[in-house]
Amino acid sequence: MDALILQVLNGLDKGSAYALIALGLTLIFGTLGVVNFAHGALFMIGAFCAVTVQRLLSLSFVTVDETQKDFLGKPLKVETPYVEAWFGPEVGAAIIDWSVPLAIIFAIPIMLAVGFIMERGLIKHFYKREHADQILVTFGLAIVLQELVKHYYGANPIPTPAPDAFKGSFDFGALIGFDPNTIIYPYWRLVYFAFSAVIIAGVFSFLRFTTFGMVVRAGMADRETVGLLGINIDRRFTIMFGIAAAVAGLAGVMYTPINSPNYHMGMDFLVLSFVVVVVGGMGSLPGAVLAGFLLGILESFASFSPIKNFFENWLFLPSIDQIIIYLVAIVILLTRPRGLMGRKGVMEE
Repeated sequence: MDALILQVLNGLDKGSAYALIALGLTLIFGTLGVVNFAHGALFMIGAFCAVTVQRLLSLSFVTVDETQKDFLGKPLKVETPYVEAWFGPEVGAAIIDWSVPLAIIFAIPIMLAVGFIMERGLIKHFYKREHADQILVTFGLAIVLQELVKHYYGANPIPTPAPDAFKGSFDFGALIGFDPNTIIYPYWRLVYFAFSAVIIAGVFSFLRFTTFGMVVRAGMADRETVGLLGINIDRRFTIMFGIAAAVAGLAGVMYTPINSPNYHMGMDFLVLSFVVVVVGGMGSLPGAVLAGFLLGILESFASFSPIKNFFENWLFLPSIDQIIIYLVAIVILLTRPRGLMGRKGVMEE
């Protein structure tokens, strides 16, 4: 039982990342009808926003400390971060330690700006083009962004640790009545799941309970009619593109302590996220979230040793944990082409 609960927790962790990226993808497809293959690059840019903030906060200057001597008796040169000099050693060290959460403040305007520039500068010219054209141009944009990050940050993963307060693991087993130390789960992964839940709830609340969101939902259902009412729906859709970019960026920021940022991490998540969107139903926001968590849990259970050994030894399917998402997607799309919660007629022609 403890192993099963651990797999569920791992699945919720993976599903959180899938759901956040798929949510942004679905927002863009549902509002603009654009298949955005550059969305994984937005996730990557968010992650490197966290890297940038960490580097900025760690900038330091060199001073000579007469109280400390090296082995030759000469005064030591000491590097002091600027934030420690400005705010004091304790406060400055705390600011550096909390660089990942603080990067959220930095990432939101950056991702909104990137989203606006991407939509106004490039994607708006492909609204009425075939999906194949949209895929080609956005995939090319993703490669360009990926290579830019590789040029400026290098090809190697960059460790970006979580705050010291969230290092270590939580005894989840003791909380639910099991023996201590039977279900140990990293604190930051629980933080990431909670953060994802807040972002998802915030997006749905924004779309459901605000006038802006209601107009956007109406535009998703019937764009022409909303336009005839004198509402500039294109402007609102541009804002939604920026919000979708911000959601992907924030997902990347908070994921950095789990997976050290590297230039190809966007591509790693992109394909899986598109599978999530298709399984959930193209244009369905609840479907994207449901499919994200469902496929995350399935992937986690597929890596569970007894299940994995069964598939390898009896069904001769090695690495079932790597292909389970695609197998499930094939089954669902063969039996229900519009996805789990897709609108009738979508992808069924």
